[in-house]
Amino acid sequence: MAKGFNQGNMMKKAQQMQQEFLKMQQELESRKYEATAGGGVVKATMLGTREFESIEIDPEAVDPEDLEMLQDLIVAAVNQALKMSDDATNESMAKMQSGFPF
Repeated sequence: MAKGFNQGNMMKKAQQMQQEFLKMQQELESRKYEATAGGGVVKATMLGTREFESIEIDPEAVDPEDLEMLQDLIVAAVNQALKMSDDATNESMAKMQSGFPF
């Protein structure tokens, strides 16, 4: 057996890391991410569980002659909210991984 190796300490660290991971996951899932497009005429709100809570559209953004523009704004807002969620998750994971002993 390697000198200084302590299986009990390693198990304790693994359990601690698991608890920290669960806590981080709960924190991320409790967040909300709001993103806008078109100067704020479209707003997408996403929960940390990656479910969309709402899409808000300013009535002035609705032009029956240009629905494609409105669709593009919705897609842009949704994609930005997804990116915000992904960035927060990646940042939290990087912080957690920096504490790994290997």
